Amino acid sequence: MSSIQIADRGYVRHITLARPELHNAFDDGLIAQLTAAIEAVGEDASLRALVLTGEGASFSAGADMHWMRGMAKASEEDNRNDSLKLARLMRSLQFCPKPTIARVNGAAYGGGVGLVACCDIAIGVDTAKFGLTEVKLGLVPAVISPYVVQAIGLRHARRLFITGEIFDAQTALSMGLLHRCVAADALDEAVDATLKLFDKTGPQAQGHAKQLALRMGGTTLEAAERIDCDNAALIARLRVSAEGQEGLGAFLDKRAPQWIS
Repeated sequence: MSSIQIADRGYVRHITLARPELHNAFDDGLIAQLTAAIEAVGEDASLRALVLTGEGASFSAGADMHWMRGMAKASEEDNRNDSLKLARLMRSLQFCPKPTIARVNGAAYGGGVGLVACCDIAIGVDTAKFGLTEVKLGLVPAVISPYVVQAIGLRHARRLFITGEIFDAQTALSMGLLHRCVAADALDEAVDATLKLFDKTGPQAQGHAKQLALRMGGTTLEAAERIDCDNAALIARLRVSAEGQEGLGAFLDKRAPQWIS
C-alpha cells in the first residue's frame, strides 16, 4: 500500500503523507515513496509547484515506532545506510527545482520538522505543535540539522536541540519555521493565496531565484551531500551506542530511561 497520495491541480502537485493512523510517521517505505515523488516533480516540465501536507490530525510525527525498533537492532552500517536514505529525502526537497509549500495541518516532530524546514514556504495551523525531541532518546536530530538550522537560526536551534522541548505554532512563526500561522479553516485559503502569487512569476526565473537564495546563503547540493554523509555516520554511531540503545529501548518499552531519576 502506498504511504503517500498524489494529486495534480493545474500546475501544482499535491503530495499527502497518508498514514494518518500513525500520525504520518516515517518508515523506509514512506521515505522511498516520498523521495521518488519529490524528484519526479523536479523533472516534470508541466508542474510549477509542490504542496506537501499530511492526512488526518498530524503533519508528521517523525520516525515510526516499528521502524525505530528495527533500527535499534540493526548494525551501525545498516543504520548509516538507512540515515543516508532519509538524508536524500530531505536534500531532494530542499533542492527541488520547483517552489515548495509545506501545508502544516497539524503536529510535526523530528523528521516532520525537517520536512517543514526544507520547504521554501511553510504555512501552518495555529494549533500545531512542534518538537525536536531526539535527545530524550539519547540521540540527536543529525540528518535534519542543516535544514532546521537554516530555517530557524543557530541560536534557536541550539536551545531546541539540547532541550527537546515541545513548542507551539506561534513560537514556530516567531523563529521562522513557519511563514504564516492561520486557523484550521483558513489553511487552504492561505495556501491558495500563495500559489496565486506564482501566476505572475516567470517559471524559469523562479527556479533560478530559489537556487540563488540557497547559494547566497552558502548552501549547495555538493556541500549538502558531504554534510549528510557526516551526519548519517553520527546518528548511526549514536543509535548503536549504550545511551542510544537505552533511550530507544526505554521509548519502545514505554518506560523512563535510566538517566531519569
